Amino acid sequence: MSTVELTYLNAILEAEKEEMQRDPRVILIGEDIALYSASGALGKLDPRRTWNAPISELGFSGMAIGAAITGLRPIVDLTIASFVYLASDQIINQAAKLRYVTGGQVRVPVVFRMSMWHNGANAAQHSDRPYPMFMNVPGLKVIAPATPSDMKGMLKSAIRDDDPVIVFEDNDLWGRKEAVPADPDFLVPLGKAAVRCEGTDVSIVSVAGCLPHALAAAGQLAREDISAEVIDVRSLVPLDAATILASVAKTGRLVVVDYAHRTAGAAAEIAAIVAEEAFAELRAPIQRVTTPDVQIPFSPKLERPLYPNKDKITAAARKAVLSGEERGSWPVKSYFRSGAWESTKARS
Repeated sequence: MSTVELTYLNAILEAEKEEMQRDPRVILIGEDIALYSASGALGKLDPRRTWNAPISELGFSGMAIGAAITGLRPIVDLTIASFVYLASDQIINQAAKLRYVTGGQVRVPVVFRMSMWHNGANAAQHSDRPYPMFMNVPGLKVIAPATPSDMKGMLKSAIRDDDPVIVFEDNDLWGRKEAVPADPDFLVPLGKAAVRCEGTDVSIVSVAGCLPHALAAAGQLAREDISAEVIDVRSLVPLDAATILASVAKTGRLVVVDYAHRTAGAAAEIAAIVAEEAFAELRAPIQRVTTPDVQIPFSPKLERPLYPNKDKITAAARKAVLSGEERGSWPVKSYFRSGAWESTKARS
């Protein structure tokens, strides 16, 4: 398959351009869309397919949902992820529910794109990572690609999907380059994680833009003779629990890295799944590397230390490996495998 070198941001534009050329039902709605179309970044398109919206996220998101119901396939650019709060009534109460409340008679093939901003001194009202709250809404698909290839392939899959899909992107990934397949039918399926590097001592599960830090941590750990397996979840809903559980069964240790706040975040959900379904495989307690439950400050010196980074991930992985060695096989594992658990259940 031929490839072309693209940045993460250009991969987004290529996906939108190719899908708009392939399917006349695909339209683009959002603030400052006129700037993209005027620059030629989206190719030659009927101007009626690009809707430059006013600063009214609730209004144009509702318009896009209505357009999706009537047969179009809108892509809504909400620009900054924190703006999704203004559109959340339409996304949660309409887009996510209409297929259910109509008994499957109505489809809502709409995509909502939004960028998460880190380390840019954007202050509290422009720096949120709101994907956990949408993971809690039945009827929505939620993805967070971390590489240019995945962004292009998953965004194209999202546009072709008959359900509403929310696409979260990290703006600090925008400039990263990669050889991306040039095939206009190149797709990356939703709901499938990717193993970025294989290992045997500890599983590092990365959410969204944490991937570069997770891979850097794996490199550092390798120099310390600790073999780390790095999993990029890519898709939060549906979540590929099978790949995560298979990795934990191999390594016996789990570190989850997530830019969102610690309480009720994606890391918490992944940790809960592993605790419920692979508890007997764990050789050490699960470690979470997350952003603390505080508002994001304007000051760069205060903001930067809040987020997961290579050093924090490396320290968490070391802790998991060392605590596992200190505990031997960790009592819980031998307890389950010895049959004592079954005896306890029988007595109760």
